[in-house]
Amino acid sequence: MSKIIKQMELDAMKKTFAGVRDLIMMKVVGLNAIADNQLRLGLRKKGIRVQMVKNSLARRIFGDMGITIDAAWEGATTLAWGGTSIAALSKEIESLAKKHDKFIKVKTAVADGQQVPFDLALKMPTREEAIGRVVSLALAPASRLLGQLLGPAASVASQVKTLSERKEESEKKEEVAAAAATA
Repeated sequence: MSKIIKQMELDAMKKTFAGVRDLIMMKVVGLNAIADNQLRLGLRKKGIRVQMVKNSLARRIFGDMGITIDAAWEGATTLAWGGTSIAALSKEIESLAKKHDKFIKVKTAVADGQQVPFDLALKMPTREEAIGRVVSLALAPASRLLGQLLGPAASVASQVKTLSERKEESEKKEEVAAAAATA
């Protein structure tokens, strides 16, 4: 391969992977063309892209981007990226790997530029789950404080209500007794 062509490929891959921080590395070998096309179309509908890369070029590009990936560059490498989060991407790739277990082998995952085991990527929260956790953690002290403030007030209000009901019942009994005495 001439230097000019190699540079053109590098430039094209840099443009393709610009801004990609979450991806799955896998080995896809032996999948027929029809199944491969259906797999890619199904993933594209979900916002996930798949591309087979040359290991030496991809290693250079990701190294330039500050993403260090160790020991996943043996054999054919196919990269999948996109979707809403690394968790959603991992779950989708896992379902495909189970469906085509003879042809797709997952190598590793990269989450926010850091290599992580694929099992860990499956357990990571989705974007919505992470936002929900952060919001609940932020609101927890305020709700706890509100509960502590309202708890005694609710107790006092309950006791006042009970006393007023007792007073109303005793007044009704007196009225009934007075009416019975006059009759």
